[in-house]
Amino acid sequence: MFERRIPEWLRHAPAPSVHGFALLAGLEGVTRGVLISVFPIALYEVLGSAAAVSAVYFYIGLASLAVGLLVPFLNRFVPRRWLYAFGASLFALGCACAVVLGPNGVVPALALNAMATVVTFVCFNAYVLDYIKRIELGRSETLRMVYSALGWTGGPLIGISLYSWWHPAPFLLSGTSALIMLTVFFYMRLGNGKLITRARQASPNPLAFLGRFLQQPRLVAGFTFAVIRSCGWWAYVVYLPIYAVQSGLSDQLGGLLLSLTNAALFASPIILTLMQRSSVRIAVRTGFLAAALLFALGGLLESWPQATLVSLFVSSIFLITLDVCAGLPFLMAVKPSERTEMSAVYSSYRDVSGILTPGLAWGVLLFAPVSGVFLLTGGALFCAWLLAGSLHPRLGARRLLLTG
Repeated sequence: MFERRIPEWLRHAPAPSVHGFALLAGLEGVTRGVLISVFPIALYEVLGSAAAVSAVYFYIGLASLAVGLLVPFLNRFVPRRWLYAFGASLFALGCACAVVLGPNGVVPALALNAMATVVTFVCFNAYVLDYIKRIELGRSETLRMVYSALGWTGGPLIGISLYSWWHPAPFLLSGTSALIMLTVFFYMRLGNGKLITRARQASPNPLAFLGRFLQQPRLVAGFTFAVIRSCGWWAYVVYLPIYAVQSGLSDQLGGLLLSLTNAALFASPIILTLMQRSSVRIAVRTGFLAAALLFALGGLLESWPQATLVSLFVSSIFLITLDVCAGLPFLMAVKPSERTEMSAVYSSYRDVSGILTPGLAWGVLLFAPVSGVFLLTGGALFCAWLLAGSLHPRLGARRLLLTG
């Protein structure tokens, strides 16, 4: 009699690793990167003004924030693996709306994309905090960005080029990438997280864990860094392409510059090495100050579009630096018992910045040109530089040194 044996990879799920999570992040980078330069131009074509585009982003940001804060509550009834799968499916559904409905589907597609981003981000961070040791968080963040570099580097230029050729094309590519990401997630068999015992108490409601978050200054500071850094990206990704079009330049220029910017993701290991030789505090302060000055310079040079674009492009390199290091103060301060809840709070930085940036820009654009948004962003980044002065000089030094 021959015994029928179950393959090893079916009996035992592959152990989640830094590389596995980086692969998931890389596929999400393709899914989102292809459309990131398409949405501002598509919305501008449909709505006809930068102020109207800001209004749409503002209301979608409100909805996305509400969804993100509800994820821990939903996790009480829906297993985490199905929440992540639902989020990944929203990416594909949004792309389907844009393909089927044409111009009328751009706003629904953006809304679904935003909600998909926050749902998958909450679940992804909770998985990382479950499976990745604290001493490997720096390496995990760096490797995640390296894997994401392909999608974020080639995606914006490919996406806007495909859009110029045939409007549905970038949405078809992004939707396909989302389905591949979903397949890889199920192959990794992450389940519902690293749960050892059943919790004795029900998960707190959003107001409860927001209260605990506000009681921890280190978490509040780390969250503020993430919000302001994200505001910088919002200004660069959304308003730079619109500024280029208004200045009579190519509608593909924004996608090209964003692709060139994201090529700096490949330098993430170098940035981490430099950070190891100094400290998280120095890296964070340097990134915020340089980005602030360059954004302000870009706003002041509004009558010289080429100079403004160069200044903003260089500032984006320092935003990449902040992507590597500015999230570490928050991640290193999270208590193990509050992983899911604080992951939900942290992930909301995208939505908070997605409300603040277009909301304030909406007001600025009522009496000033798009360059006013760049000046406002420079001021916010400067405030973050001041706040970063409160970080401990040796924050994360030992952990970062152990990741090599």
